[in-house]
Amino acid sequence: MDHPTSCCRAVGAGSVYCSSCDLLVGLDGYHVIGVARGPDGLVVRLESAPGPVGCPDCGVRATSRGRRECRLVDIPAFGAPVRLVWVKRTWACRETTCPRRSFTETDEDLAPPRSTWTTRARAWAVEQLRREHATVLGLARQLGLGWDTVWSGIEPILAAAAADESRFAGVSTLGVDEHVWHHVSTKPPEDGGRGPKELTGMVDLTSDENGQVRARLLDLVPGRSKKAYADWLTQRGADFTAGVQVATLDPFHGYKAAIDDELAEATAVLDVFHVVALGTKCVDEVRRRVQQATTGHRGRKGDPLYGIQNILRAGAENLTDKQRARIARAFAAHEAHEEVDLTWQCAQLLRAAYRQADKADGRAIAERIVATFPTCPIPEIARLGRTLRKWKEAFLAYFTTGATNGGTEAINGLVELHRRLARGFKNRSNYRLRMLLIGGGLNL
Repeated sequence: MDHPTSCCRAVGAGSVYCSSCDLLVGLDGYHVIGVARGPDGLVVRLESAPGPVGCPDCGVRATSRGRRECRLVDIPAFGAPVRLVWVKRTWACRETTCPRRSFTETDEDLAPPRSTWTTRARAWAVEQLRREHATVLGLARQLGLGWDTVWSGIEPILAAAAADESRFAGVSTLGVDEHVWHHVSTKPPEDGGRGPKELTGMVDLTSDENGQVRARLLDLVPGRSKKAYADWLTQRGADFTAGVQVATLDPFHGYKAAIDDELAEATAVLDVFHVVALGTKCVDEVRRRVQQATTGHRGRKGDPLYGIQNILRAGAENLTDKQRARIARAFAAHEAHEEVDLTWQCAQLLRAAYRQADKADGRAIAERIVATFPTCPIPEIARLGRTLRKWKEAFLAYFTTGATNGGTEAINGLVELHRRLARGFKNRSNYRLRMLLIGGGLNL
């Protein structure tokens, strides 16, 4: 290791701390007294300025009992891990009747008692996970620690924030969706497995004072069922459920049943994306069916319907003149293609309902869809019509509330990103805490 470099210069009988070194380290009230660089990184020695100290119990001025060193993990600097060596002052109380015989200086702002991390190092690590898409392993490399050591320093902070019930306050619009968190055996944890593959996520979609939705993940619970969602709502209590005015969801009857039971006063809203996706799915199904019926095989290069499969999924308003001409030629190539043409027009009508500037105009189109699609001679459209008729209230509720599950899908995108960065998770508790952090669900 390099020899430590002194950061003080003598002036008369005393010394003056190096203000440049103090500025680099950036800990108010502490002064750098030595720096050394070795194979394991930087070691910075520091101390508080000398001065009179009173006993915390009786207030009598204490006498020095010397020093003791406390080694702390700090934020990496200049491409190297950093260890702070805090040279603590120890004191003895001179008051004979005082029960405190001795004490050591403490500072919660620098590091809590018995902590091996500085307070700012913990905050930095949490922010790296939350804002910079870091991984625990990446933080371990930067800090010069092991994975377990890093996570044991971060987990208590996240667990305490997750247990704070105040983070559920003020939710008036609630979104719900499921995602798959692992793809292996569904054995329960007590048998060495990871439990259910699917989790149900609850997301706060409440608008702020500017009308902007700041989606934040509220929780992740195992399973995709009415029970999973209903139990979580029950746990939140009557005050929470009474405050929820709008509940968005995809077309899954389990979640709808939970909303009906636990959020009876809330308006259920079917998500726009999932409704439009159902229309697009119908187009794909009819195109493939007609393709097989007219050619006897799946789509191949040169087949008219195969050549337009991708542009049929786009909105008509986004198509170029060239693409419109391609679609027209494909539909005219065979009389059986008229069925695909009609299905595509129905899907575009469904999109048009959501694109109206006036929600009343959109609702009129939606009501016409519910009334006419179930009787359509094309079986796929008739099935879609029956589905929308079953979900009529939730389908039409969008045109009153304007609520969507888009924020929930955005949170799902963040969850998927961090699951990939970590190469998957084995521990659901750690997974939940990490995703609550990156999803903005913790008051940190």
